[in-house]
Amino acid sequence: MDHGSVVNIVNALKELYPDSLCSLQYDKDYELLFAVRLSAQCTDERVNMVTPALFERFPTLESIAEADPDEVGRYVHSCGFWRAKSRDIVQSAQMLLRDYGGKVPGTMEELLKLPGVGRKTANLILGDVHGAPGVVVADTHCIRITGRLGLTDGTKDPAKVETQLRAVLPPEESNNFCHRMVLHGRAVCTARKAKCAECPLTEWCKYAQTEFEG
Repeated sequence: MDHGSVVNIVNALKELYPDSLCSLQYDKDYELLFAVRLSAQCTDERVNMVTPALFERFPTLESIAEADPDEVGRYVHSCGFWRAKSRDIVQSAQMLLRDYGGKVPGTMEELLKLPGVGRKTANLILGDVHGAPGVVVADTHCIRITGRLGLTDGTKDPAKVETQLRAVLPPEESNNFCHRMVLHGRAVCTARKAKCAECPLTEWCKYAQTEFEG
């Protein structure tokens, strides 16, 4: 896809979704880190329902680090895989205090050392917490829609999607672009059906043009 079409897609999404905020709710940097861990194989809506009580019970990083994982688990049980998630949250809190001065680190290498943190989580933290340019959060919506658009070759491999999008997206736009992919994936370009008639991106979309031609 040519550069002009990429810019047009980015701008159309900005107009459609002027607020590109992360759908997970948080007040402190480490709360986002833990909320993302809870969101694995769970909806953001569900995570947002359980985190207020969790962070009220454990209001500081120190209190989370000292918590019994089973007690944390009682607050996050409905998010699924609660034993692994609660254990990772407590161990991550301990590691943040022990190794990173109580701060969420700002490099991919450091973030990947934290329990339960993969590239997707690390990229989200780098973009939302640290404002790093060029980050790509390759979640299911982003993978699906960028493949349909033709921004990627249609691969479902998150690492390959990340690499391909880094090559074509303006670095200063990539983080917000990925948040807008989530919003667009929920509202218009859904997994069940692409609502091309409602979409402002059809002019530059490989999938839509194929559908309309058919």
